[in-house]
Amino acid sequence: MTTLATSPDTLAGASVLVTGATGSFGQRFIERLLQMPSGPSRVVVFSRDELKQFEMSRRPEFEDRRMRFFLGDVRDKDRLKRAFEGVDVVIHAAALKQVPAAEYNPFEFIKTNVLGAQNVIECALDTGVSRVVALSTDKAAAPINLYGATKLCSDKLFVAANTVRGARSLRFSIVRYGNVLGSRGSVVHAFLARRAQGVLPITDERMTRFNITLDEGVEQVLRVLRTMAGGEIVVPRLPSFRVVDLARAVAPHCRIEIIGIRPGEKLHEEMITPSDSFRTARLDQEYVILPSSPIWDEARYLTERGATMVTPGFHYASDTNDQWLGVEELRRLVDAHVARGAQVAPS
Repeated sequence: MTTLATSPDTLAGASVLVTGATGSFGQRFIERLLQMPSGPSRVVVFSRDELKQFEMSRRPEFEDRRMRFFLGDVRDKDRLKRAFEGVDVVIHAAALKQVPAAEYNPFEFIKTNVLGAQNVIECALDTGVSRVVALSTDKAAAPINLYGATKLCSDKLFVAANTVRGARSLRFSIVRYGNVLGSRGSVVHAFLARRAQGVLPITDERMTRFNITLDEGVEQVLRVLRTMAGGEIVVPRLPSFRVVDLARAVAPHCRIEIIGIRPGEKLHEEMITPSDSFRTARLDQEYVILPSSPIWDEARYLTERGATMVTPGFHYASDTNDQWLGVEELRRLVDAHVARGAQVAPS
């Protein structure tokens, strides 16, 4: 069985590849890697958009001799395998994510989010990769839209991959969290763009969401890289907020217009379902959904991590959370992480 000891120097001198690296998370994650005093020896950007790679390469924070830019698509297994040569650590962030687009183009999402995930797994098995962390989403928990269904399938693939690695020193784990504050396409940007019009559309006044910043998401993945056993789904413990409070924080003088929930949209985010609760442990900073197959010693894992199993029937959802952000806290977060120095209007 896999050793459960932590590895604080996992990234020191390592070669790290990030799929979907020109996205919001990928760029911030790589920026953090390059700042590490004992960081990786090589960082590979793997993505399919040549313009975004070019623009990224011209930014001062990425002008580093360790950077490599590799054009490719996770759908193309041969190209992906070539990119994996000499790589130690893979962060799989590539995905198609827009819920409405998934409903109209389902197989395109399957090809990227499911078949692409399997390509990542097979290429890791065929090369010298030692650790793979895949990013998931709250929408993979009890999915009601195709995007969530593809990510649930992806999660299952990465968990199961740990059972076929044989004698390889290779682990696959997953980090699951919800919408990232200020990431590309987030509701914050929509509110900021519309506040000059005086009206902000909200789908439902009861709607709640978990909150995580890009920097918090990056630190969560780095923490998992140090402690991963392989096969677990890690869910950070996060505060919730009401979407109407976010609207008031961004544009307090705007009128709110209720437009109704869109197809495939949930009223509240959920990251751990009651069915998951029987395999979920609680730690200081996170919950961990344990693999159902005996990949490693569960009792030892719980002891070493200081973890306890949650109560059967536990449901981790944004509306039943015990941590909440108010309007003022949201305003400070938006100003610090999204507005880029442009003050969010006070009430």
